[in-house]
Amino acid sequence: MTKPAAALIVAAGRGTRLAGSADALPKQYRPLAGRAVLTHTLTALGNHPRIEHLVTVIHPDDADLYESAVARLDEPTARKLAPPVLGGATRQQSVLSGLNALAGFGCGSVLIHDAARPFVGQTVLNNVFAALDTGAEGVLAAIAVTDTLKRADAEGHSQETVDRTGLWAAQTPQAFPFDRILSAHRKAADADRQDFTDDTGLAEWDGMSIVLSEGDPANFKITTAADLRRAETQALSQKMADPGTRPSLLDLTDIRIGIGYDVHAFENGDSVILGGVEIPHTQKLKGHSDADVVLHAITDATLGAIADGDIGQHFPPSDPQWKGAASDRFQEDALRRVTALGGRLAHIDVTIVCEAPKIGPHREALRASIARICALPVSRVSVKATTSEKLGFTGRKEGIAALASVTVRLPFDEED
Repeated sequence: MTKPAAALIVAAGRGTRLAGSADALPKQYRPLAGRAVLTHTLTALGNHPRIEHLVTVIHPDDADLYESAVARLDEPTARKLAPPVLGGATRQQSVLSGLNALAGFGCGSVLIHDAARPFVGQTVLNNVFAALDTGAEGVLAAIAVTDTLKRADAEGHSQETVDRTGLWAAQTPQAFPFDRILSAHRKAADADRQDFTDDTGLAEWDGMSIVLSEGDPANFKITTAADLRRAETQALSQKMADPGTRPSLLDLTDIRIGIGYDVHAFENGDSVILGGVEIPHTQKLKGHSDADVVLHAITDATLGAIADGDIGQHFPPSDPQWKGAASDRFQEDALRRVTALGGRLAHIDVTIVCEAPKIGPHREALRASIARICALPVSRVSVKATTSEKLGFTGRKEGIAALASVTVRLPFDEED
């Protein structure tokens, strides 16, 4: 059985090349698409299924900044997060502190990654793991140098062109069998060697053989103000915006329409729940959850607009955790999926079909409730009601049906 892997994120630096003043935020805590750079980095690593533990090495002065950054993590990544570790005076010392903290986790391998590289993709991580799985003692994500290289003198005058054959630009993560790299770091500390600027250099000093794996030019390190501007553009193109950062509808030019339909039968009770509103009635609606036929139709319409299955797929009635659940949870999950695509819900139109209860007196309450659940102005929510002229199951007062149409706005992707 493969032992779990850990990611060690080095976030103890000051980022002096980016800082404009003594009190400027270190680069790993600068905002990027609505969240800290570190938040994006942890999310990228935490999304990989092989990585089960995340340890961040931070500066002693950054505890509050760190807590604010990790508070914005999604729940699956947050569950992988171990307490932060305080770093040392050098990167090498910080990494050793992090490795010592991981020693009791039983990890088979560790990926050491710069906090200021938030764009590490799943393909890069897969490449690193593939190399480790073949028995490599160390793996370095890197990209082949393609630009012409020049050697200059102290005054900046070009002296010669450097042959770029066989040259690679190092990135992170740098990955190792855990016990092997921990032993190498401890040997370097015992030998008072504190001059290593990266972990593969230290590993090579200890006799380890390093394999290069294919990196990605997008996995660049944010170092300067220009890098941060580039990162903002790249984050927008990769739809990395925080769920709390709502893009303008003017920028979302891909308009999608979704249609949903749901029906629930009556059973003994004294009220029905429609659109999150409890309405007194002589019966209630039967269902595994709260049987909110209106929100169920809206949720299916929302999922349909982004082609992401249906409510039964994501919240099957066979799952006991959804027994009696409030249906706003289902719609909130659908909205999260829209947000993850960089989009917004723009409009909802619902038609409720029933003989009773009368919807008219509750129409505005339903609109307000749906608007609140969906984070929309009430002006973008329409609720209508009709009967079926005493025909069919609704005409016989056996239940309620609801039809919903939603408009979703997404960034336009030419590849689609």
